Amino acid sequence: MTQAQPTTPTQPSIDELSTILVRGARENNLRDVNLDLPKRSLVVFAGVSGSGKSSLVFDTIAAEAQRQINSTFTAFAQTFLPSYGRPDADLIANLSAVVIVDQKRLFGGPRSTVGTITDIGDWLRMLWSRGVTPTIGFANAFSFNDPAGMCLECEGLGEAKVVDLGELVDESKSLREGPFKHPDFEVGKWPYRVFADSGLFDLDVPIEQYSARERHMFFDAKPGEFEVLNPDAVMKSYEGIVSRFKRSYLAKDADALKGKAKLAFERIVTRGVCESCGGSRYNETIRGATLEGLSLPDAFAMQVSELADRIDGWKIDGLGTVTAEIVTQLRRLVDLGLGYLSLDRATSSLSGGESQRIKMVRHLGATLNDMLYVFDEPTTGLHPRDVHRLDDMLLALRDKGNTVLVVEHDPEVMSIADRIVEIGPGAGKAGGTIVFEGTYDELRDADTRTGAALRREDVVLHTPRTPSGWLSITGASTHNLRDVSVDIPLGVLTAVTGVAGSGKSSLIHGHLREAAPDAVIIDQAPIRGSRRSSPATYTGLLDPIRAYFAKKTGQPPSLFSPNSDGACPDCQGSGVIFTDLGFTDPVTSTCETCQGRRFRSGAIRHTVDGISIADIFEMSVEDAQDFFEVKKIRDILRRCRDVGLGYLSLGQNLSSLSGGERQRLKLATELVGSSPVLVLDEPTTGLHPSDVSNLIALLSGMVDEGRSVIVIEHNLDVIAAADWVIDLGPDGGHNGGLITFTGTVDELVVSDTHTGTYLVRSLVR
Repeated sequence: MTQAQPTTPTQPSIDELSTILVRGARENNLRDVNLDLPKRSLVVFAGVSGSGKSSLVFDTIAAEAQRQINSTFTAFAQTFLPSYGRPDADLIANLSAVVIVDQKRLFGGPRSTVGTITDIGDWLRMLWSRGVTPTIGFANAFSFNDPAGMCLECEGLGEAKVVDLGELVDESKSLREGPFKHPDFEVGKWPYRVFADSGLFDLDVPIEQYSARERHMFFDAKPGEFEVLNPDAVMKSYEGIVSRFKRSYLAKDADALKGKAKLAFERIVTRGVCESCGGSRYNETIRGATLEGLSLPDAFAMQVSELADRIDGWKIDGLGTVTAEIVTQLRRLVDLGLGYLSLDRATSSLSGGESQRIKMVRHLGATLNDMLYVFDEPTTGLHPRDVHRLDDMLLALRDKGNTVLVVEHDPEVMSIADRIVEIGPGAGKAGGTIVFEGTYDELRDADTRTGAALRREDVVLHTPRTPSGWLSITGASTHNLRDVSVDIPLGVLTAVTGVAGSGKSSLIHGHLREAAPDAVIIDQAPIRGSRRSSPATYTGLLDPIRAYFAKKTGQPPSLFSPNSDGACPDCQGSGVIFTDLGFTDPVTSTCETCQGRRFRSGAIRHTVDGISIADIFEMSVEDAQDFFEVKKIRDILRRCRDVGLGYLSLGQNLSSLSGGERQRLKLATELVGSSPVLVLDEPTTGLHPSDVSNLIALLSGMVDEGRSVIVIEHNLDVIAAADWVIDLGPDGGHNGGLITFTGTVDELVVSDTHTGTYLVRSLVR
């Protein structure tokens, strides 16, 4: 009998290893997606909102790459890393190490700035520490986070917390009446008794009648400055209320306070520029140390584009490499349309689009290759003039030998892609399949939603509406605005345009309320709510749904709420369990009791037409509209669908929504509002081109109903549909802040502005 010879394992070919394989992807709404992605190429993923692009790119490919990387660390090290479950797919192979560059805002702490997050600040500290003469110290001496460099008055924060005495003490009252306006100092509590039992004051004399000595003693006395006269006093030491409040409360993080204490703190304490350092964060020694006539604090305060030009001309012996690296990184910010920022800009003030481009800067100088880079709509917040710069950055990453995956709606980004993958054909349950793979030219001929949008006919400009009145803003000087005065028309659709950093938001957010106090401003900021908040609760759907189920089943309405009697007892109706590890981010896991469905079994047992309340929470807006016949419920669902959110599930956690989705959800609730003036900040964020026309029709309908709608927008289709345009510029930062155009779209297209130039190109393509 012949012995079987051992077989040699077949090694995958180079071509096989150069392809990312995805087989049977079923994450979220994906329907057994199979895909081969060529590595070291630029691939754009297109499709309508909710079609499954993010489910494939982020929740499947990127999540598995991160999970596999994290699994190589020890179990102890993994406790400090984000936890990723295995995506629902049969096979995901040939992945590279992944870098996700998303639009999550860079909140950081109060010490986090553009300079610290990009590492440019570290290079500048090195330059100053080595170049300044006489030498002051090492690089740490030039850090506002180090005692050697920080302003000791504000501890390197650049701001001072000021106590408003009128909000802390009611001077018309005596100590017996209780003059303190903070809940911790209420009559009878021991902090109050420090004053009342001290024997230093007449309890029946109003504070406003105190002598100068008594006022100093009551307000400003330092610990130990005065001795307690009452031997039975609760406290043997004494200090004034302002001294005590500053010592006990100003050092606390206001965000950590809760309830009445938090409200009182926000009322009593105001924030202002530190008088000692002028907001620079640095001590006097560092402020006085100059290099080529420039101090480090002044360098941080300069506009990035101007700082790059300033340092580019420096010739400092032995520091040429350092200055060259600084200029290179500053130029990258400029190339990404962020030249208007300053390095001392707090990261918490950056938009999602700005945050994403800031993250991108950190990777452009890396010499790593064969990496997997994933971007989420990187054109968000970019004027059409600046998109080509972003294109160059994406191509530069690819040309280093990396794989670049981009979720994007912008046709210009699609046009540079090596390959385009469209997910669809619709959103939610109507999506989740690959409807196109190929080149940009092939997509333009394809029978898909994106292909149709790319083939759109030339836009015909409509006859603008006539304003019914005007709102006047006069002498606006917030941020980079240069004494701007402008009239905003009422009763029409107005587009406020201009390149990033030109002053659009400063003008509208900072000054419109002065002219229109009742205006409603709908932005992309996170929606306040608990861990159980969902579209159903935010829009007011939950109440009529509970009433409907209660009427049909004969049970109390509270049984059909995840926030009340119907809640799963283990997760309190959130569907997930949060485990706080104390030393790292909390771990989130699906509740095993309710399997993430939020409700206890007693609530799920009661059904209407075979549908339980848990089933309702898992329905999309469109599916729920088919199920319910109640007018109040259908009206709310219709508003959600009209703003392009028909694919959202009613029970989806609000924290999972993108900035654009949050804004459109707010808009849905405002469609029946009564405010005569409505402001939206880039409402097309995250919208597919085919959905933009629906949004335009919605906004136009609101104008026809008599409301004034103002949109801060870059989208050329929205601008073309406007009745009036206010363009700011001509550029960003110090080179912006002026009104460059006001008038109709017909007048805009013949104007010498960036917006007019690119609008003309859009209209004739």
